[in-house]
Amino acid sequence: MKLGVFTVLFSKMKFEEMLDHVKAAGLDAVEIGTGGYPGNAHCNPGELLADETKLKAFKKAVTDRGLTISALSCHGNALTPDKEFAQASHRTFLQTVELARKLEVPVVNTFSGTPGAYEGAKVPSWPVAPWPNEYREVLEWQWAEKIIPYWKEAGKFASDHGVKIALELHGGFSVHTPATLLRLREAVGEVIGANLDPSHLWWQGIDPVAAIKILGKAGAIHHFHAKDTVIDQDNVNMYGLTDMQSYANMQTRAWQFRTVGFGHGLKEWADILSALRLAGYDYVVSIEHEDALLSIEEGFNKAVQNLKQVLPREELSDMWWV
Repeated sequence: MKLGVFTVLFSKMKFEEMLDHVKAAGLDAVEIGTGGYPGNAHCNPGELLADETKLKAFKKAVTDRGLTISALSCHGNALTPDKEFAQASHRTFLQTVELARKLEVPVVNTFSGTPGAYEGAKVPSWPVAPWPNEYREVLEWQWAEKIIPYWKEAGKFASDHGVKIALELHGGFSVHTPATLLRLREAVGEVIGANLDPSHLWWQGIDPVAAIKILGKAGAIHHFHAKDTVIDQDNVNMYGLTDMQSYANMQTRAWQFRTVGFGHGLKEWADILSALRLAGYDYVVSIEHEDALLSIEEGFNKAVQNLKQVLPREELSDMWWV
């Protein structure tokens, strides 16, 4: 496996300065935002697609440093009833897929999106309970009328360009569990897979190792984010795991994101990485840093240090003892 980083945390750095910083940390890969929620500080797909010289210079800056691009990430919501944001998210997705093909990047990371509760709704709706029955009816309408039709078309576009789509299993979006990912994959095809992030599984009560086994059997892990979560049971007792407080309310939140090793120990991270290897995932482990208790540099460096201790780097050898 290779170690990388989702470079949005270095958005204030210039592109080549960021690449030098990542290289100096001993990493192998970068995951680069192209718009949507992550922004496009280091990569404007419209600009690069319109200018072959800029495109070649962009690619050369990465390869000259011995780095690879693990994924282009355009997390947005192309299914939201907010037409302006939906159109912007869709346009960015299409451009990102086109750019991924030109850069020979195999994966585009994004969210599944969340539709409204009915035609003409003003805001997204995320049903999470089967009763009262109208919630179930909303969910089935969303899948039949919005989610599957959109991703069938988007999946074909990506497949035609030789690019895989990795959906992050994130609460608040229609695809947020192994079951919802596999439901969409069954409807759309193998172009759909997971950008598996343990931090979003832990707060939903899902064991990441078990999720890796489930999705690994289906060959449905396209990319991996390394981010941790800590759960405060006292606060869970007050607010529940669907805590709607701001992330800034760190003392009272039921859970919050931490850098790798600060929510779960290295044994648990070693188990996760071993499960990935058993599932046949031999690609990039991409650090995502959203830890409010550590600075950008300290959170990044701690994640690098911790992962380097448990990340399998070498090719598997023969079982000489058998």
